[in-house]
Order: sequence, then structure tokens, then C-alpha cells
Amino acid sequence: MELSIVGSGYVGTTIAACFAEVGHDVVNVDIDEEIVETINDGRAPIHEPGLDELVAEHAGDRLRATTDYGAVRDTDATFLALPTPSEADGHIDLSIMEAGARSLGAALAEKDDHHVVVTKSTVVPTTTEEVIAPILAEESGKALGEDLGIGMNPEFLREGSAVSDFLDPDKIVLGAESDRAKAALRGVFEPLAERAGDPPIVETGVAEAEMIKYANNGFLAAKISLANDLANICKEYGIDSEEVLEAIGLDHRIGAAFLGAGVGWGGSCFPKDVAAIIAAARDVGYEPAMLQAAVEVNDRQPVRLLELLRGHVDPDGARVAVLGLAFKPGTDDIRNSRALPLVDALVDAGADVVGYDPVATENFRERYPDIDYAETAEAALDDADAALVVTDWPEFADLDGAFDAMATPIVVDGRRIVTRREGIVYESLV
Repeated sequence: MELSIVGSGYVGTTIAACFAEVGHDVVNVDIDEEIVETINDGRAPIHEPGLDELVAEHAGDRLRATTDYGAVRDTDATFLALPTPSEADGHIDLSIMEAGARSLGAALAEKDDHHVVVTKSTVVPTTTEEVIAPILAEESGKALGEDLGIGMNPEFLREGSAVSDFLDPDKIVLGAESDRAKAALRGVFEPLAERAGDPPIVETGVAEAEMIKYANNGFLAAKISLANDLANICKEYGIDSEEVLEAIGLDHRIGAAFLGAGVGWGGSCFPKDVAAIIAAARDVGYEPAMLQAAVEVNDRQPVRLLELLRGHVDPDGARVAVLGLAFKPGTDDIRNSRALPLVDALVDAGADVVGYDPVATENFRERYPDIDYAETAEAALDDADAALVVTDWPEFADLDGAFDAMATPIVVDGRRIVTRREGIVYESLV
């Protein structure tokens, strides 16, 4: 099929390259000329394992990018993959989505054939039908359900494994109301389903598809926070939380995934999505106590890390190495990284902070230009009074002897990745 993707950010570029990989002809539409040029040159505009290779392979063949919305008229379906950032009160900001829908609708006004528009961005229930669809209909002059089909296909892409998550999905969720839109969505995902070994396909309504994304991320965020809460209790009793969590993960009703206790969740999805569904729930008069508790537990974890540090050294005037600045390994994304509140607290406490991350240093430097940065983890540890492990990059598990170069080898491990040994004052968060 001929597909168009509006938006060439993290989601838009990934799904465009992956759709090309399964055999579709894809055009990315973006207002940023530099991003368009990057894709057409065969390079990914974001850091994501495996994505550069796919873009390089398909650019100029089944994948191209343009700033011209008119390109959508030569496609069968368009996916809206635009940012929906958080507002201060947790609600999502739809201004970029609305602007994209207006431009898309205006372009479709000159198309005679039926066209399907699919929301890929994460939006709260009813947004596609009550906000996006009316804009498209007004700008295009097309009748919803007749000339213009509307759908919703939530993404379940984890940064650091987005390509494999797309190409080997746990499930595919197709939300649509009209039979024609449903058929179009089936056609889009049929080659992916065949390649992936026929994963479960959930066909549902548009609002239900929107809610499935929030329910998915809300449950996982709450599971992590519950694991951290239980691990914090274990810490107070001197119990090995890892053994406890491994044991409960053997129960098929619980499962081992997302039971890794530590400094908490961050990134672009969990914080934004949990805040958005909490705000949306309150809009309709419901107080989501479990989700709010999950946020509160998560927000406390970096504070606990600093409290443990204070038990060994006064941060005022101390040189503290912060190992890991990205919110998770495999990405340069620092959005809602647990290192952010931790560095804020360390600076406020008077610490001399030196940060290190394999790929996220420059992004972090834009936010914190006044702290020191090291080229390697070993350099960050050299002559440091303490080290805080925030992101579980595999290389941190191999440091070992590098801790001997510290002024005082105090290691507070937020991810339980460093091996406890003699010669190190070691404290795990959980």
C-alpha cells in the first residue's frame, strides 16, 4: 500500500521505516527541512538501535520524506504521529495535532478518492472522534465515514527496542468505526502480521483503542511502582528485594516483566501518559487513586537515593559522579530521566557534579551546562567522593577496578548493576 506519515519524530520515523521494511511505499511529511533532508540522505534523525540501518536501506526506494502535505494525496492512508506534550496540569497539548490535522485536511480537499486517517499519537479517549475528525472533515470538505475514514492505532514502542517492538509486536490494536476504515487498517497491517507470526489482532472502536494505550502504560507504571514500594520495605528490613521479586515473578498471575526495582520510571511515555489519564479521569469526576499513588512512589525514588548518599558523605562540597543520564539504556533520551531531579537535588545541596552517559551527554548538557561531564565512566569516577548509578547501562557492570580510583569509593546503586565487593562502600537503593 501507499502510506503517508505526518511527523518524523521518534514514533513517525520508526513506523515509516518499519512499514517500508514490510513492503509498503511510505512518505514522511514533516515541516522540518533538516529532518526531511536527513531521512532522504538515508540517515535516521533520532538515536534508536536498528533504525539507521532501515532508513539507509529503504531511503530513495520505499521510503522518502518531504515538507509538502500534498504528497498525502498519492497515498491510501495517513498516520498522524505528532507530539502531544504534557501541560503543567497533566493534560495533553493538542495544538500540534490540531495544526497537523488542518494541514492534512486542506491537502485532502483536492483528493477525489476515499482516504483513511489514523491517529498514531497517544491521545485521551474521544480525542480522535471529537477533536481531530471534525477538523479533518471541515478542512477537507469530506463526509466522515464516507469519503473520509477515521482510525486509531496506538503504538507500543519502547525506546531502545522500538524497531523490534514494531516488527515483533505482542499485539496489534486497530480502532475504527466504519467497515471501510477497518478494511484499510487490516490491509496496512497484514504484511506485518504475516512476518511476525500472526500476533493477536484486536479490532475495536476508536475510543477503546485510545484507552488501551493508557491502560497498558498505566498498568506497567503501577507495576514498577509497586515493585519499588515492596523493595523499599525489603530495604528497611534488610531483606534481599531481588530474591523476593524474582520469586513473586514466578507466579503466572504476576509475571517477571517490569519487576526490576530501582530508581523509577521516566522517559517520554509513562510520565506523560499516566499524568494525562489522571487528568482525563478527573475531568469526568473520577479520582484514580492507584495511578496517583504510582506517581507518588516513583517521585520518591530519586529522593531516597540522595538520602542514602547522605548516610555516607555530606554532598556539600563533595565531588559526586552521576553514572547514567538517559532515562534508560539504549537511548539518548533524557525526558523525565531520574537523573534530572537527582542532579537538581545534588546541585542544591552544594555538590560538585560530574555526569557521564554513553550517548546522552550532549542532550543533558543542554539542560545542565554548568556541571562537569566526563568522556568515560572511569574518568567520572576518578577522584570522586561518591558515585550514584542512575541508568543501568551494561558497561557499568564491568567497571569494578575503576572504583579504586575514587577519593572515597562510595557507590550508591539505583539499579543494582554494580557488583558488591571488598574495597567499595556499597549501598543499593533497594
